[in-house]
Amino acid sequence: MKTHIFELFTQQGIASTLLFIALISISGILLGKIKVFNVKLGIAGVLFSGILLGHLGAEMHTEVLHFVKEFGLILFVFSIGLDIGPRFVSSFRNNGIKLNILSLSVIFLGFGIALLIQSIWDIDVEVIAGILSGAVTNTPSLGAAQSVLQDQLPNAEHAVNTTGMAYAVAYPFGIIGIILVMSLIRVFFKIKITHEIEEYNREVTGLSGKAEAIQIQVQNPNIIGKTIALLEKSLDTQFVFSRILRNNEFIISHKNVILQKNDILYGVSSTEMFEELELKVGTVSKTERVEITGNLTMRHVLVTNKSVAGKTLQQIGISEQFPANITRIFRGGNEIMPNKKSTLEFGDTVCVVAQRRIIDEVTKYLGNSQRSLALPNLLPLFIGIFLGIIVGSIPIFIPGLPVPAKLGLAGGPLIVALILGHKGRIGKFDFYMAPSANLFIRELGIVLFLGCVGLGAGKNFIETITNGGYMWMMYGAIITFVPIFVVGIIAYFLKYNYLTICGIIAGSMTDPPALEFANAIAPVQAQATAYATVYPLTMFMRILLAQILVLVLV
Repeated sequence: MKTHIFELFTQQGIASTLLFIALISISGILLGKIKVFNVKLGIAGVLFSGILLGHLGAEMHTEVLHFVKEFGLILFVFSIGLDIGPRFVSSFRNNGIKLNILSLSVIFLGFGIALLIQSIWDIDVEVIAGILSGAVTNTPSLGAAQSVLQDQLPNAEHAVNTTGMAYAVAYPFGIIGIILVMSLIRVFFKIKITHEIEEYNREVTGLSGKAEAIQIQVQNPNIIGKTIALLEKSLDTQFVFSRILRNNEFIISHKNVILQKNDILYGVSSTEMFEELELKVGTVSKTERVEITGNLTMRHVLVTNKSVAGKTLQQIGISEQFPANITRIFRGGNEIMPNKKSTLEFGDTVCVVAQRRIIDEVTKYLGNSQRSLALPNLLPLFIGIFLGIIVGSIPIFIPGLPVPAKLGLAGGPLIVALILGHKGRIGKFDFYMAPSANLFIRELGIVLFLGCVGLGAGKNFIETITNGGYMWMMYGAIITFVPIFVVGIIAYFLKYNYLTICGIIAGSMTDPPALEFANAIAPVQAQATAYATVYPLTMFMRILLAQILVLVLV
């Protein structure tokens, strides 16, 4: 029996390969949890665990290893596309266009630097492709580059493994460099985080300081006889309406309600806004806990209706459809003061004030189903894999390229997932997947992919580094540092909030550890919002340019 178990570690069988992949996944995930100077490798720990095991001589079944790697890549990129699909188009609206332009500047500057480095030092295409992917910490672009190399080069296996090695060499500074740039910008410009927090709150919500539940007695004769809609426009985001007390009875603050003298408006604002609210409306006072009586009630509702997920409150139009208002949004442990541009996401909890007779209908409209959060929807996954492989295999003729380009096993599923995620539903087919299920598939895919990449690259890793591969680190550091530092400084002089700049930098490199570091700087949504805004287009462009880089240089 002992002999049989020992053979599992020495033979190139299917069971042996799967055993090693499991071992790499376990050790890599544990390695990624270790903090060094408050920074973790995260899921990249699986890559370095695979390199170590490959260096120690682990023998693999080549076909199984190749299948697991490609299947992991498909799972990873598809889950990303399905997640960002609902926000892909909306990310270009309003301020999102400017943020995406800054992110694109990082992307194309890094791409140009990679081409320049390749031209000056005459680096092999598989090396520069891996360095570029590692320097920008973008795993799907590595998969896309390897997919094209597999199709275009005669010695494909060696080239693919070399790309993985170059990626691994450039990756560590890819993380460190992003954090270094954030820190340097903060030091150079002597940025005070408390000031940035206040400015961000003022920009986004019109509020600075802690939100307070308040009541305002209508006394300004200029607004008496006017509608709530007109007052909302005047107050903008200075005050979030909840309900109105009139003649000792609560009524919903619907947009068509006509204001009367001595009406008491209940809602949320901050102390910095009190003086202006008194000038515009009337006497302001903080609200003690008041039970909602009469025909109004308040309820916390879970957003599980997939048709409203990813839409703004203005697009959903709750107050237009029902006598109801959403007064708070709770997401990921954070409380968000809503305005008409606030987006509802699947899994949010919202505080709803509505008429008692209609509250159940509002609750049903928003979802409020714990079961919907728990059940995975596997249909879009397999439809996406099927269509994605077909789309990825279609040749695309681009002028100037020697051979037709293909989206491959990375780009095809991503495009299909973006479309399915954006559409949400085609006829009776629903393509939405619960966040927990989507995250599980994504993590599983990236663990399988990185583990296999590490195994393939590990065999000759040390030898490559000692024979000149250490220069790859320098090339990767340049590609990492220069674009985000230059664009970060430009964004600062364009008067962008420092916290937003951190989000742009992390998002333009699609780097979760960097976002985690940025989020730790201040407990606000600025970093995550900017990251989410630029992430969809960034991910798409990283995958596309990785393939173009290979096709141009082959």
